[in-house]
Amino acid sequence: MAATEQGTILHSLITPDGELRISLDPFDLPEPGPGEVLVRVEATPVNPSDLGLLFGAADMASLRVEEGRLVGSIPEAARPAAAARLGQPLPVGNEGAGTIVRAGPDLAHLVGRKAAMIGGAMYATHRLVPFAECLLLPEDAAAAEGASLFVNPLTALGFVETMRAEGHRAIVHSAAASNLGQMLVRICRADGVPLVNIVRSEAQVALLRDLGAEHIVDSSAPGFDAALVEAIAATGATIGFDAIGGGTLAGRILAAMETVAARSLRGGYSRYGTDVHKQLYIYGMLDVGPTVFERTFGFAWSMGGWLLFPFLRKAGAATAERLRQRVLAEFRTTFASRYTATIRLADLLNPDIARACQRKGTGEKYLIDPSR
Repeated sequence: MAATEQGTILHSLITPDGELRISLDPFDLPEPGPGEVLVRVEATPVNPSDLGLLFGAADMASLRVEEGRLVGSIPEAARPAAAARLGQPLPVGNEGAGTIVRAGPDLAHLVGRKAAMIGGAMYATHRLVPFAECLLLPEDAAAAEGASLFVNPLTALGFVETMRAEGHRAIVHSAAASNLGQMLVRICRADGVPLVNIVRSEAQVALLRDLGAEHIVDSSAPGFDAALVEAIAATGATIGFDAIGGGTLAGRILAAMETVAARSLRGGYSRYGTDVHKQLYIYGMLDVGPTVFERTFGFAWSMGGWLLFPFLRKAGAATAERLRQRVLAEFRTTFASRYTATIRLADLLNPDIARACQRKGTGEKYLIDPSR
């Protein structure tokens, strides 16, 4: 491969005066060293975890095309949160899949095979990665089947691992009709883990019911809090994972757990609440507003953040590899993803498509094929 051969990569930049600039830029294709592969990216998903880096806190209504770039405005109140990234053209895309086109001397036999990979900067025509960060796909697999085999699958498996490690026996999960939520339903059914699924509509209730979910609660329905209490009572859930982030839901989950725990409170009323520990992890920001809760759940509780990569580091290499191998074994069943549409990398510079991606609607997941 000639040193001057080039690919294309997407960058997201926020200027000091609060302008978002998304551009497609050329780069020289690198030569793989030992243990490395150069992959032609043929499928990479638009995950909610990618959108924060891609668009920041931009006013999506302000998006426009200027000089071949997608440009938008960051509201002044949101600019301090972006201070650490000002002036830096950042690559985007956590995961993807494609064909190995070049390899280090020890991996030359892999050229032509398809691999799923993680490591950032996947919104590009090519990606150089350590092969240790890849999953080699079966020879009959399409790149699209391997595009989403890391973030959602390992997060869903990580919830179950966290539950077990912390001594809980059932889970509450919000935004449960998402791709990740559907994977969690399948995992919990297979592993015998009781699961309370919180969704936002009757259509989502039907979706999860068809997957075999038993406990589904619609947050838009009258009597939601009472229904949540009964679902938690039926499962014994004392740990929750919330993708919403803002608003009141996190506190309402903890309050429902406390209501159930208080039913078996020995010695009657205590102004300090029960001693049953309740854990709520926020792992998403579908609502970017403040997290608001009325503390009606006593003192035996914790609320914190949960992220995939810190979890994997803490879990250790052996656990991470065990989870990766399960994902690979079940990539067409438990961990299959479905997409609304496949778009080109250049389509992300279209304001209408950018806004459609940012909506994060259930059943509206986009796949990018940078090779198109």
